[in-house]
Amino acid sequence: MFGSAQNGVLLATRLLMASALLPTGVARALNVSGFAVTLAGAGCPAPNAVATAAVIVQVFGPLAVILGVMPRITGLAMAGFVAGMATLLHPFWLQAGAAAATERSFLLADLGLAGAFLMYAMTGPGAWSWQGWRSNAAAAPARAPTKGPKAPARKSGVKRTGGRAPARAAA
Repeated sequence: MFGSAQNGVLLATRLLMASALLPTGVARALNVSGFAVTLAGAGCPAPNAVATAAVIVQVFGPLAVILGVMPRITGLAMAGFVAGMATLLHPFWLQAGAAAATERSFLLADLGLAGAFLMYAMTGPGAWSWQGWRSNAAAAPARAPTKGPKAPARKSGVKRTGGRAPARAAA
């Protein structure tokens, strides 16, 4: 894929990854104490603190992914969060029969989402993001032609004949 098609796919991917967590995060933010009770039932130590931290991550993490802010940090943090919460909330090894199969499916789906966040951390958000906008804005003045006196040519003592000028490393 090239250009805008790739950037469009990366934007759609970021939106899909965020849509997997943001609605649940908002719902949990509206009932943090209920989520803390769920965590306490799962055997989580300090369920109130964990619930509050999880709600903050689950609301602001997807927003950062949508915008493309700090993709490496955000992607790694979200992958760790999703994998940790999946193992805490979907312990299929403690179940039997159909319940074990259901919990295993939920765990594997969440681990797949964690893998998507790792891929996001490694590939970046693309040009249609906050990071892409900032890098384009920072690079624009460097590409603009400068007006003013030309610098004198360096003399190297080697006489050049016609042909193509040698390539120089960009400073």
